[in-house]
Amino acid sequence: MYEFDENPSLLTRFKSFIRECVRVFKITKKPTREEYKTISKIAGLGILVIGLLGFLVHLVKVLVFS
Repeated sequence: MYEFDENPSLLTRFKSFIRECVRVFKITKKPTREEYKTISKIAGLGILVIGLLGFLVHLVKVLVFS
């Protein structure tokens, strides 16, 4: 990632970071509508599952410790 310096300067690290950011922006692309829908469905399902698990844990806690 860094040049061959053992202790790169702040400016060298900043330039390297900017180069990496530019490289990432060049290879990324905007998702298609279908990709966006799929990602949204999966994220929503994940949120629902985590919420359901939290609710069940809370329900068990209330029933057991009451």
